[in-house]
Amino acid sequence: MKSLLILGAGGFGHMIQETAYLLGYENAVFLDDAVKDKDVVGKCCDYKNFLEEYDTAVAALGDNNMRLYWTEKLMEAGYQVPALIHPSAVVSPSAEIGNGSFVMQRAVVNTHTVVEHGVLVNSGAVIDHDSHICSGAHVGLGSVVKANCTIGSREKVEAGEVIFSTRRKIDGVDNRNLEDAIYAFGFGNRCSYVKPFGAGHINETYAVYMPGEDGDELSYVLQRVNSNVFKDPAGVMENIFGVTEYLRNEIRQEGGNPDRETLSYIKTKSGCNYFEDGEGEPWRCYNFIPDSVCYQLVEEPEQFYQSGSSFGHFLKQLGNYPASRLHETIPDFHNTVKRFEAFQVALKRDLKNRAVTCKPEIRFVLDREADCGVLVTKQEDGRLPLRVTHNDTKLNNILFDAKTGKGLCIIDLDTIMPGLAANDFGDSIRFGAATAAEDERNLDLMHFDLNLYELYVKGYLEETKDVLTEEEIKSLPWGARLMTLECGIRFLTDYLQGDTYFKTEYPEHNLVRARTQFRLVDEMEQNFDKMQEIIQKYTK
Repeated sequence: MKSLLILGAGGFGHMIQETAYLLGYENAVFLDDAVKDKDVVGKCCDYKNFLEEYDTAVAALGDNNMRLYWTEKLMEAGYQVPALIHPSAVVSPSAEIGNGSFVMQRAVVNTHTVVEHGVLVNSGAVIDHDSHICSGAHVGLGSVVKANCTIGSREKVEAGEVIFSTRRKIDGVDNRNLEDAIYAFGFGNRCSYVKPFGAGHINETYAVYMPGEDGDELSYVLQRVNSNVFKDPAGVMENIFGVTEYLRNEIRQEGGNPDRETLSYIKTKSGCNYFEDGEGEPWRCYNFIPDSVCYQLVEEPEQFYQSGSSFGHFLKQLGNYPASRLHETIPDFHNTVKRFEAFQVALKRDLKNRAVTCKPEIRFVLDREADCGVLVTKQEDGRLPLRVTHNDTKLNNILFDAKTGKGLCIIDLDTIMPGLAANDFGDSIRFGAATAAEDERNLDLMHFDLNLYELYVKGYLEETKDVLTEEEIKSLPWGARLMTLECGIRFLTDYLQGDTYFKTEYPEHNLVRARTQFRLVDEMEQNFDKMQEIIQKYTK
């Protein structure tokens, strides 16, 4: 016979007796110190004497302290102390209900919630997902415990009360905006810690660590997007989601791994592409790709060949993606003519009286006004088609497979827009075929490496020579010259304006950056015939 010994013969005890019969128990009797009834077989202190006759027992006591005390005494004595769940209750298969806990009529316990031992979840109560109800607690009649809440041991949620989640302290979170973003993407209740991540000039980036099987793991990358630069965050994120979801299908068709070969962006808990904090600044999040590495400078020539192959393959993969569907989130981003005009305005205004400190650099730009229109004119004339372009194709925007050394994934997709193949090609050369960092103070260390240029051309054209038009292929060396010149113009313009765009570490930082770019332009001009010959070599 399936029998149950119930400690407590009051009103709650009789509710449990009734529930027990509904659950298939054939005999349910009580121990109680005060109540006299035909079903009361002894006092609570007699509990050990009934162990042989009733091996299953629960403590049906309304007082939280007493219920928890007697639940633990029964467990210590060797009784089976089951959780009793009324047939009308709804309990998720993933929820955990502890020994001696009760889930009463029409109560709901949702996904991944933990209810410890000796808990009473009373009639009509709702406990939403990922909450934690500690031992001996009482969730009252018709109350609501919202998602990600913790109810402490022996605490009572009053009848009809609504409990909202409380935030826990997360190591590395030093401001409310970061905290809000972590919770907006659903990491707040499990996140181990966060810390600054990466070396970008524009956005504020954090690594998000989550608990894993072998300890804390870097799982996500969270970024606060610079709205001074990206004034249309909705457009930026629509572009990114559209392109990355398209790439996942392309990668599957190629037999690749879409979880490693393109970024997987995450929507907020409310289903938005990004989160807007209390200051109106946008945040976005994507999965971290493990076993990958990012290089700030070319350390081995093979890396630059892989860079060319990776960006070339990226352009080819997106060959059928309609560029017209993309938002131009930074208008005229690579319109070198407009960049020159903005420079002229900054020079005329000279807001910080800095023009006197950079006369040679100013003259260098003014002498190349005619060059600025070479690619723009061909695009306007229809000789160069608009494609889906990355528009920031530096080496450090590629993740390499840490084991194979092969190019793995293109990252930093903020500037995905319609553009020219020559611009993407040229920006890669500007960054990767240089022998020093773009903020190197000693210009004697900065040179244009023609051998690295050739390696990149080889990798890039192996992927794209059957995709690009003849006119596009001819434009590639000009892309290298003009993207380097344009970047130098942008650094110099920002210097004249007072450093409002790029992050700087000292007052002359942008001027130093401009000088390195102009050194590269000068050497590209000297080697321009060779650059064109190398292009022809790899198109045969």
